[in-house]
Amino acid sequence: QVQLVESGGGLVQAGGSLRLSCAASGRTFNNYAMGWFRQAPGKEREFVAAITWSGSSTKIKDAVRGRFTISRDNPKNTVSLQMNGLKPEDTAVYYCAASRLWGDAWSREYNMESWGKGTLVTVSS
Repeated sequence: QVQLVESGGGLVQAGGSLRLSCAASGRTFNNYAMGWFRQAPGKEREFVAAITWSGSSTKIKDAVRGRFTISRDNPKNTVSLQMNGLKPEDTAVYYCAASRLWGDAWSREYNMESWGKGTLVTVSS
């Protein structure tokens, strides 16, 4: 498994930007697809974005497509989520996740092998 630590959350006004980062420890980072989930107050955790081991393919939730971009830097063991055009409905705790699976597996939380503790993003109107 890999251990994951998120950073970069905070308070931002609607229309603003934030960049979340997830640092992974472990020698097998390159074996994992990486991604982000989020949980808004009173709601279930939901998938946001994911990227393959090589970075050649990504999956993005429709509601954030065109505003959020996921990327990874394998030599630095990091994955990032660039969030632009933020909306109040993007307010949530954002979790970094890792899985050796790809595709539809990322629609199911139980397929994730590692989780970070989360970072809070608050978007004010």
